[in-house]
Amino acid sequence: MISKKTIKILISLLAAIFILIGIIIKEDFSGLNLSSEASIPVENRLEIHYLDVGQGDSIFIKTPQEQKILIDGGPDMSILDQMGKNLSFFDRQIDIMILTHPHSDHINGLVEVLRRYDVGKIYYTGALHTSPAYFEWLEVIKQKNVSLEIVKEQRILDLGADLKLEFLYPFEDLVNKEVEEINNTSIVNKIIYKDKEFLFMGDAEKEVEQELLDLEVDLDVDVIKLGHHGSSSSSSENFLNAVDPDYAIIQVGEDNRFGHPHLSVIRRLERLGIEIYRNDLNGQVSVLSDGEKIEVMTEK
Repeated sequence: MISKKTIKILISLLAAIFILIGIIIKEDFSGLNLSSEASIPVENRLEIHYLDVGQGDSIFIKTPQEQKILIDGGPDMSILDQMGKNLSFFDRQIDIMILTHPHSDHINGLVEVLRRYDVGKIYYTGALHTSPAYFEWLEVIKQKNVSLEIVKEQRILDLGADLKLEFLYPFEDLVNKEVEEINNTSIVNKIIYKDKEFLFMGDAEKEVEQELLDLEVDLDVDVIKLGHHGSSSSSSENFLNAVDPDYAIIQVGEDNRFGHPHLSVIRRLERLGIEIYRNDLNGQVSVLSDGEKIEVMTEK
């Protein structure tokens, strides 16, 4: 028979275990330790994490309402480690997934994310592409019966409490269309939180930038994720002048074979007084905002 003293010890141990589990669940798993370093309170904080996935794009967003948005998934399985830094081990829910376009450095990681996480809704363009990962991604969507929506026009999603997700591009239905330059099918979108705005360009190039300028789309934002990894094919001076950001984020891998970002783009940003952050130099870049101010935090 177990003594009363042993029972009390066991109860104390169980209580300690439950307390530890509670701490783990609530703990911010970011490698940047945002809970202790950030000055913006978590209860009204928008977090935009430009994940360090090598030569590719992946952006993970947590809203003050606890919504989770993933834009692209990078070139490989490294997205899973990056997600683990920014989500509790027990949290397997992604509310919105956006595939900007089906190049391998944007879609490959999304396949495994889709298998391992419960995704509420997916937005993409439906443009034709022969990438095996693209077909596999579509097949997993079908197997898991995830809601899928085509982006074919400008529209705004109200995320609540002064927070909006706005799709700016494309302007047409691209479903099953062959496009010569798949980069220019990229979904361009922005997040608007009170007085602060954040623009995500996918791999859109100068042709898309000019279309946005010609239609006088409101491009004035505080933070831009540059198109096409800082390539010279994107980020024209006219476009950057219209965007007029304080910060530019470049998602790029260290010593990549493409020579991204291009020196001319870096010089252009410097000349315009735009503060630059890069995954190859800074690791994960996290932009935090309460809608009135912005904090930028990096791993390196």
